Parts: sequence; structure tokens; C-alpha cells
Amino acid sequence: MSNIQLFKYFESIDDPRQQGKVVHKLFDIIFLAVSAVVSGCQGWEEIEDFGHDRLDWLRKYVLLEQGIPRHDTIARVMSRIDMTQFQDSFSSWMKACSKLTQGGVVAIDGKRLKGSFNQSDRRDALYMISAFACENGVVLAQCPVDKKSNEIKALPELLELLEIKGCLVTIDAMGCQKSIAKKIVGKEADYLLAVKANHKRLLSQIEDVLLPEVARQASDGLLFNEADYQKNREEFRCCAVSHNVSGLSETIHWEGVKTVGVIVSYRKEKGKLSNELCYRYYISSANLTAEELARGARQHWQIENGLHWRLDVGFKEDECRIRREGAAPVFAGLRHIAFNQLKAEKS
Repeated sequence: MSNIQLFKYFESIDDPRQQGKVVHKLFDIIFLAVSAVVSGCQGWEEIEDFGHDRLDWLRKYVLLEQGIPRHDTIARVMSRIDMTQFQDSFSSWMKACSKLTQGGVVAIDGKRLKGSFNQSDRRDALYMISAFACENGVVLAQCPVDKKSNEIKALPELLELLEIKGCLVTIDAMGCQKSIAKKIVGKEADYLLAVKANHKRLLSQIEDVLLPEVARQASDGLLFNEADYQKNREEFRCCAVSHNVSGLSETIHWEGVKTVGVIVSYRKEKGKLSNELCYRYYISSANLTAEELARGARQHWQIENGLHWRLDVGFKEDECRIRREGAAPVFAGLRHIAFNQLKAEKS
């Protein structure tokens, strides 16, 4: 993920300003902002201060002929960047510098940026959905969710940005939609979707098939079992799958479905066994074994631990109060660029 590649893909973003009044080049400002966020800056004033402190280093890569712009200039320019162009540049950059593994898991999930709300309306907080390559540990693309819309409508837009041929795309129950499944298969990838009560008939049919299968495979010793051991907590999981989907009338509406599966889990906390069993159901277009389905479901949660948690702890994303119109999604994108650059740094 070299700076040369960053130049190549982000220089194409249109400058929203009147050209006769431009003092600082757009890419100079973008490069300054990216470098500052990589270094831990969390706001416009900090970006300006970073620029003054690191001006000699910055000029090795960009001219900055007029010096460092003021923080209000940085904020104004960045907030006016076309987010569609930013998304396209980001995804093109990642396609060029990150090769996905055949059969690798791409997890898609959303995150609410808690600090981006307006005081008058807390519901205005920005919601971003991201695609995360679990093996590579990098963000492949991101898409803000329109305030008047929801995650379901943003998912096709995000998928359009991705090259996921041969990958297994995992999405939680919000993305368990026939149109999303069709879109993923159309991209020559496979899906693994969590099924919950938003598809009652499908869920009921999967339960009817899999619950007897769990009992049968358990008695025959055929269940795939795994366990996690953490401080004061143990979690035990078993997984069963069925490829006999012809008897499930609801599956005919789902593009290319080949596997339905269930993961049953229970916990011990401080040595005390929980009385509750947790059942999670899945549908997939891939011909998965129980072990493969369990691994795909487990890898999906890497987007929580490997991306969302790190954005909150390392970049303090939830504390960020940038909320100017257009600025919050661009700044979130800067954090994703910084995240990927730091992930690629091996020195």
C-alpha cells in the first residue's frame, strides 16, 4: 500500500472549489489529512498542528507550496468531497494493493459512529457499513447509510464496489435478503447469511430440518464441535448442516442455495453452566461442511474485533464529534485508509 498508489487513485477526486480561488491543492489536503490520522490525530485542529510539525516530511511527497492550510479550510474542503468518488477511489486502491484469497471470507457489517450526532437529534449519528477481508485484515470498501434509508438499501451499493469472485460473503440477519443473495452470486461469490425471525417461514423450515439432524448427528458422534476458553468464561459450540434443501419450499426463492446450517452454543461463566442454549441458523450458496460453516460464521465476527473495536480503541471513533454535513463519512473513510496503511506496515 505505497504512497504512490495512494496518489494514483485519490488524485482523481474532483475538487469541489472554484478553481480561481484555490490556494491549496486538493490532494495536498487529502494527503495531509491521511498522514495526520495515521499518526493519531482526531480533528481538524490536530491535523493543522501535525502539518506544521511535520512540514519538511510532508514536502517529500506533496508540494504544499502555500504551506499548511488552516483547520477551517481543511474542514470545509474535506466536507465537500464527493463521497461517491471517495468510495470509488478507496475501493480501486484496495483492489490494486490487496489480493483476496480464493474462498476467503469477506464480512460485511455496519457501525454507528456515536459521536457524530447533532445535539438536537441523536438519531442523526452516521451509520457506515464496511466490507472487511478477514484473512487480509483490511477494509475493502465502505458506504455511508443515508439518514432516510437503512442498511438494506446501502448493501447493493457496497457490493457494487467489490471484486469478490470466489469469496464467501458473510452478513448478519439484516442482510438476509433475496436481492442481496442474488447480487452476491452475480458477483461470482458465495453468501453465508444469518437467518432470524425476519424470515419466519424460512426459519421455521430450517428448524424442522436441522433440529432432528442435530440430535441424530450428536448420537452418532458426527457433530462438529469446538470450544473457546477465556478468563472466567468457556463457550462450547456444535454445528450441523444439511444439503438436502429440495424439501424446503422457501429456498426456491434464494439464488443458488446449497446449504442450511445451525450452530448451537452454550456457556460456562465462573464454572457455572448456563441453562440457555443459543441456536443460530444460516443459509448459504456454497456447499459447506459443518466445519466450514462454523469457521465462516466465526470469521464474520472478526469485523467486530479486528475492525470496529480497533477503530473505537485505537482511533477513538465513537468519541469523534466531527458532524459537519459531508465531513463525518469522509473522516470515517480517512480512518479506514489509516487502518489499512497501519495494517500493511511491517517495520
